Amino acid sequence: MTIDERIEALRARREEAKKGGGEERIEKQHDRGKLTARERIDYFLDDGTFTEFDQFRTHRSHNFDMAEREVLGDGVVTGYGEVNGRTVFVFAHDFTVFGGSLGEVFAEKVTKVMDRAMETGAPVVGLNDSAGARIQEGIDSLAGYAEIFHRNQQASGVIPQISVVMGPCAGGAVYSPALTDFVMMVEDTSHMFITGPDVVETVTGEDVGFDELGGAKTHATESGVAQFTAADEKSALDDVGRLLSYLPQNNVEDPPRVEPRDDPERRDEELADIVPGEPQKPYHMVHVVERVVDEGSFFEVGGSFARNLVVGFARLDGHAIGVVANQPRVNAGTLDIESSMKGARFVRFCDAFNIPILTFVDVPGFMPGTDQEHRGIIRHGAKLLYAFSEATVPLLTVITRKAYGGAYDVMASKHIGADVNYAWPTAEIAVMGPRGAINVLYSDELDKAENPEQRRDQLIEEYRDQFANPYTAADRGYVDDVLEPADTRPRLVSDLAMLRSKRKTNPDRKHGNIPL
Repeated sequence: MTIDERIEALRARREEAKKGGGEERIEKQHDRGKLTARERIDYFLDDGTFTEFDQFRTHRSHNFDMAEREVLGDGVVTGYGEVNGRTVFVFAHDFTVFGGSLGEVFAEKVTKVMDRAMETGAPVVGLNDSAGARIQEGIDSLAGYAEIFHRNQQASGVIPQISVVMGPCAGGAVYSPALTDFVMMVEDTSHMFITGPDVVETVTGEDVGFDELGGAKTHATESGVAQFTAADEKSALDDVGRLLSYLPQNNVEDPPRVEPRDDPERRDEELADIVPGEPQKPYHMVHVVERVVDEGSFFEVGGSFARNLVVGFARLDGHAIGVVANQPRVNAGTLDIESSMKGARFVRFCDAFNIPILTFVDVPGFMPGTDQEHRGIIRHGAKLLYAFSEATVPLLTVITRKAYGGAYDVMASKHIGADVNYAWPTAEIAVMGPRGAINVLYSDELDKAENPEQRRDQLIEEYRDQFANPYTAADRGYVDDVLEPADTRPRLVSDLAMLRSKRKTNPDRKHGNIPL
């Protein structure tokens, strides 16, 4: 063959590889409302930036009829490109080839791209759409999954890992997304479960559908496996691009800064009107967050799960930060098992990737009750305490209203390592709420009082004036200042600038033993 003929043959082979499982299967993928693997990559990455790995690899199996069913690429597209000008590694399951099932070569392609991502210090995004392990390849498929899981663990805390579930993800395949930092699911077309509805019905007798068992809504609201959902695939990929904009490339870089449009000295007098004077009255903590951070920058994470705690990313004077905040609108902002786990995982992610954390506190305590106690609120609540306490990134805390009992300590208090702690004049910092304290301290007197309710109200006001205020904490140095709410943003911007040179290390050890 001449060189021109060889080049023409190469081009033809590339075109063959791009067809995946063929036009008929591509059409079926579109009929399901799904893009193909290559269409997803083309949409996600900046135009013209994708460089593909291993386009011509095929499986090695000779079991059953596999020897006659070779397809270039073997069911997964891998490589790297750019998202908003920053390098990102990507792999995308190709459902048109053997249902996107994973075999030996498939796994080798995925682990190769993950290794390159770790070696070069860039995020890796997996676009999952797979029937699971390739049965025809037996143990080699299981070994391939384990190789991927091991890379997920090795990459954890080194580079950001994001999973986008865009189709089925079942059995052992679910553990790779579960090991990554964030999971995005597409509504209606994506499902995750260990065992499918048929097996569940056989074993337990439960009659359950795909969506109820493992759909996007289930994992976003009930299990907490998915931090994000989107109505369609393009919206999901857009959200992943936005998420990446807050994250550094790896654990030795700082998060990116964007040129701010918001005035760092902006005061907001309306903040004082958001928090009600009545301690029991709810308000929307997100409105507080949005008025303090750069305008339009708050990006909530896991907003449908454990809604009594708000977590997400934002910017202060263009710098990326993580936000953790109690939500008084849901269970009065009380910490429970789910919110403690949600908060702990988010705090640890931010700490791993050098993202400062801003905490807003309005918490009456931990959720009481036998259900919480029996399910381990002590152990799970300790996770959030551990996460804040081991964090070495800048920690800034603002107490807007209630900060009672052990929950005060847990929510990034000065005592567990926070750098800058403020309180608003509305803050109540105490061992417990005024009513509970009075019932304990004055139970005998109240029993004997002619008008117990009137006397209780009087004692509550005295207790609130003496103890449930921010000034005792300020006198002890447990809060650095009592701020007018309007001054919160400029003070935090200034503090963040001061803390950017913070250097703190934990004791030398292999690793701690967080109460999992």
